[in-house]
Amino acid sequence: TLTIRRKMAPPPSTVVSPVVTLLLRVVTFIFLLISLIILASNTGTLSVNLGEVKLRFNDVYAYRYMLATIVFGIAYTLLQTAFTIFQVSTGKRLGGDGLCQFDFYGDKVMSYILATGAAAGFGATIDLKSVFSGSGVDEFFNKGSAASSLLLLGFLSTVFSSVF
Repeated sequence: TLTIRRKMAPPPSTVVSPVVTLLLRVVTFIFLLISLIILASNTGTLSVNLGEVKLRFNDVYAYRYMLATIVFGIAYTLLQTAFTIFQVSTGKRLGGDGLCQFDFYGDKVMSYILATGAAAGFGATIDLKSVFSGSGVDEFFNKGSAASSLLLLGFLSTVFSSVF
């Protein structure tokens, strides 16, 4: 008997291209950078019975924490972006399996840090905005909310990066 063997197509690869990872790293960096700019330049004037008080982002402890998480996130994202650029340009992973684990666990830890920064910013904004409503600082807290939203988007893109 004659047996005909057909070559089957290989199963589809579940490995995501390093270019996708690089794109997610760049998107994370952009979100974090814009959040940093908005937060660091955030000032407002609080009108009270005795006069006006100038507010800066560092007058709110939660905004300080948010700034720290953004700075850590930017530093980590830049480091990971450099590793990913190396992988895209050479086709080799720097550090082998050890760096692969660093990527995985580092992304998990960093995503939790970014999430807590966004949550702290949202919580402080909502609480303080309700306390100081009508005192002329709505724009100050709206900018805090915008920075928190961008930090949340940075968190989400870090989560997606950790999945890939």
